[in-house]
Amino acid sequence: MSELVAAEDVLLFVNAAVTATGQREFRSSAAAQDFSLRFVHEYVRVNYRPVYAAALALDINHHNACLIIERLLRTADEAGGPEEKRAEGRLIGARLALLPPQRVYRLFRALRRAGVNNRRTRAITRAWLAARPDPALDAVKYRAGLKSALRHVHGRLPDPETGDFLFAPGRRVRYENATLDAFRRARYEQGALYELPFTVAEGFAAKHGVPRAVFLERIAPRMTRLEQLRADRAADLSVMPLTRLALYVLSLPFGERVERRAELTGALRAAARRAAGPYAGSWGRVAAVLDDSFSSSGSAVKRRRPLAVALGSHHLLEALAAPGAYTPLWTSGGRDPLLVRPSGPTPLGLRILDALESGPERLVIVSDGWDNAPPGLAGEVLRVWRTRLDPERRTSVVHLNPVYDAEGFDVRRLAPSVPVAGIRDAEDLAALVEIAQFAEGRTGFGELRAYLDRRVELFLERAEG
Repeated sequence: MSELVAAEDVLLFVNAAVTATGQREFRSSAAAQDFSLRFVHEYVRVNYRPVYAAALALDINHHNACLIIERLLRTADEAGGPEEKRAEGRLIGARLALLPPQRVYRLFRALRRAGVNNRRTRAITRAWLAARPDPALDAVKYRAGLKSALRHVHGRLPDPETGDFLFAPGRRVRYENATLDAFRRARYEQGALYELPFTVAEGFAAKHGVPRAVFLERIAPRMTRLEQLRADRAADLSVMPLTRLALYVLSLPFGERVERRAELTGALRAAARRAAGPYAGSWGRVAAVLDDSFSSSGSAVKRRRPLAVALGSHHLLEALAAPGAYTPLWTSGGRDPLLVRPSGPTPLGLRILDALESGPERLVIVSDGWDNAPPGLAGEVLRVWRTRLDPERRTSVVHLNPVYDAEGFDVRRLAPSVPVAGIRDAEDLAALVEIAQFAEGRTGFGELRAYLDRRVELFLERAEG
């Protein structure tokens, strides 16, 4: 029993680390989300520290990866022997290499404010800074963060010019480094701002009064795909990740979605095929219940995120299923995935009945779990199905939930007999279905630890190989 409790505790944390960001959700405030998430972090760190660190190898979101790293470094003296400390250090280093630089600099500032300056923190910070491919670019784009990190660990930059740019800007009349000199000239020369990164050039453009349309046209070659999408919706859809592409599609007016139907549908299907990889067509008969009820609208800071996950999951499941063996069922009853919108109640129970009648080998439910039309029907349907109609488990049923429930310290379940896993990005669906098997209560902590150990090994091989 104690092993099952431990496994449930760890899976609860994994669900939180995948879905929760401490931001407002449809049914809970940012304060409630943040309090709940921090409690779960502290509970698992204290009771299951090796597993807490191993979560860095899973598909958790950036917010929780930073929280884990911060707490591990704050409590470095609580780690076990040298082997455990070495393992934590490798995981932290590998995860930092995957995080966006602005998040890492924010993490370093948080550690400095908290006075965390132990030997491990200094070593990890210096190693990350030394691995940065272009320190001059960081000095321009993340100036405050880089200065703070260097001061905190008493670090030095290999290039004296970059050091002078940060700490003694009046020492040099000009710089040999093109990026640093462009920043110097951009103060008084409009043409120089187009030699800078978009986020830096944007401020200079406003200072010089450059019309927005003119600025965007000239700076376009220096913009990332995400910056292009945010600025003018001109990004290359053929290379966008599945969930981000779904968010983009849902941001378009219905009329534009209809006009661009072939382009948008083709891009979504191509992104789904990339995400499916070698598993495309291998899942047999698949049915999906996809939540497009009003609560899938998310919140002001996470607009339409749950619906985007459902839309991305729809296309990925279509790619994973055998050809012609996929049945999608939206809670609204809609049949056109390109035109979905958040509306109405959540009749999960009725849609699950329809899905099971199609005789699938796999049933995947993507929903926040608030079954309310009528309330509780989904849980009862799944209970009867599992205990009376399909006790041999011929049909695999998995619930993927994109919303963290602050009150329950977990994602909301539909039924005890149905495994649930948190999901933030639709492209992680296949891996999350795999980990959801541990939520059925039929495996213990040992099996879960073995699974995590395999994930850690693969994660470190990719990062260090």
